[in-house]
Amino acid sequence: MERSDAGAAGEAAAGDVRRTVAAFSCPTVATARITLPGVMDAEGRVDESRLRRHVFRNVGLLPHERSLVWRFLFGMYPCSSTALERPLLLEQLVVRYQVMKGKWQRLLPSTVNMHINGTDVELIVAIEYFNKRQARVKQESLEYRDEIRERLAFLELQAQILFERFTLDQEELQEAIRIIDKDVPRTNRDLSYYKGEGSGNLLVLRNILITYAAFHPEVSYAQGMNDLCSRFLEVLDSEVDTFWSFSCYMEKFSKDFRADGLHRKIELEAALLKELDPQLYGHLMTNNMESFTFCHRWLLLGFQREFKHSEALRLFEILSCDHLELVSQQVERARYQERLAQKRASDSGTQTHLQSINPDFTFELFICAAILLENRGFLLRCRNDVQLIQFANSLQGTLDLNSTLKKAEQLFFDYCKRRSWDYLSRHCQQPSDSGDLFYLLRNFFVLK
Repeated sequence: MERSDAGAAGEAAAGDVRRTVAAFSCPTVATARITLPGVMDAEGRVDESRLRRHVFRNVGLLPHERSLVWRFLFGMYPCSSTALERPLLLEQLVVRYQVMKGKWQRLLPSTVNMHINGTDVELIVAIEYFNKRQARVKQESLEYRDEIRERLAFLELQAQILFERFTLDQEELQEAIRIIDKDVPRTNRDLSYYKGEGSGNLLVLRNILITYAAFHPEVSYAQGMNDLCSRFLEVLDSEVDTFWSFSCYMEKFSKDFRADGLHRKIELEAALLKELDPQLYGHLMTNNMESFTFCHRWLLLGFQREFKHSEALRLFEILSCDHLELVSQQVERARYQERLAQKRASDSGTQTHLQSINPDFTFELFICAAILLENRGFLLRCRNDVQLIQFANSLQGTLDLNSTLKKAEQLFFDYCKRRSWDYLSRHCQQPSDSGDLFYLLRNFFVLK
């Protein structure tokens, strides 16, 4: 699993471009075609399975593919939608976002403009750029043809009815905005996307995060979301498209920003390391489970800072394509056979404990394990949490993606092979049968 130097060079060149303030929405992208072979049919529908497989097998996407593909990969556009349907869907998403943003701005007018440190000259200039874009968006809306204006007015009425009964908690939202206003200026401003006129994108990011917090009170805002959302904004370069793509992503991963969700991930990482290297696990457990909290940022943000920026984007795509997960139809079929065996053993009065794969061990946990095992010697010399945190900070921007992926993939394969073989050796009479769990899993993997 490896990306060529040519692809990396292309990404580096793309990163050198100085950006302007993001568009409010991107209607031209709605009808654009994905050129990846066999992924999009003549009417514009996307074969989601092939798309995800392409992302994994090619170790991420090329820069010119990324913006369009992410809108499908992260769910802003349903893969089943056609090129004729998507512009109408986008109109609905634009209007709904406008209504949602307008609601919190009317409720808390004093928060519409960001309160910033007067010494942050770049951010002060960003407000000027941002206000120019806001005025441009408003002017463009006045230039719509009558039939478009009427359709948008109807969509706005629908959206207002939809969100009318949604009550915003003013006190909680103000607290979320207070934290957002601290975090947004700390977003990675070394990126070209936030330099020059593009510094106004920090305010676009702020609007997206506040709107999300306002209408997702069960999640609201937590530190780290600014970095995660920034990744979407940089790639999609659109306020509306970023909001909906980020929202779709958070439907699946918002639990990671809650204490119980984070603790669960750390527990899983500890359990996986125990499987892979009991000695290292035992050493890190000497100070209880808190010893694994140094992995927190890695798992929360998808290793955003541990690899150089272009590689971190590719890794985020690989982790998000869900190709190497233990939840495929093939694995589910094998687990069903295992449950039947358990039931037969129970009915016959036989006490048995069947060891099998743990479907909660996602590929990102194997990425984390690969990093830990690569630095095994240093970790065994660590004696306290401070040294572990120093170790984690020392890795920022230093890891090689191709090497890490190769190690993680091999760990993933070896774990499943060992578990599957243990199961087969005890419960299957013909382990060479291609329908057995070992062969189902082996055929599922894509190893290079």
